[in-house]
Amino acid sequence: MPELTNEPHARNAMEDTGQLPIMFGGPGPSLLRDEPAERTGPDYEAIQRSPEFTGLRSRLRRFIFPVSLLFFAWYLAFVLLAAYAHEFMSTRVFGSVNVAMLLGLAQFASTVLITAAYLRFANRRLDPQVAAIRRSVDR
Repeated sequence: MPELTNEPHARNAMEDTGQLPIMFGGPGPSLLRDEPAERTGPDYEAIQRSPEFTGLRSRLRRFIFPVSLLFFAWYLAFVLLAAYAHEFMSTRVFGSVNVAMLLGLAQFASTVLITAAYLRFANRRLDPQVAAIRRSVDR
């Protein structure tokens, strides 16, 4: 059994710089040269600065943030009701089914509805923009 010590483990100098070589994609750029590596493929920084990409991110955020906040508020309300409104949550609606069971099932239903809404939004609004950006990069 190895002995446990407080000494730091042996480290690779490239771990400290965050410049580990590419693992499976070929030789990658040389970390020993001072000259910049040759670019192959798209210029991702230019794509991120483009108005099309910033518009895409903005459109995505306008959907994601409000829906996430709405769902979080809905979930928090359910948790708070379960914790502090025992009498209300134990109110029978029909048979053995009470308000807590219905609201718990509504949590699952709202998750499915949000997923379906996002898929529809992505297919109609995001995917066409992504395809346009890809076409402009491939030229």
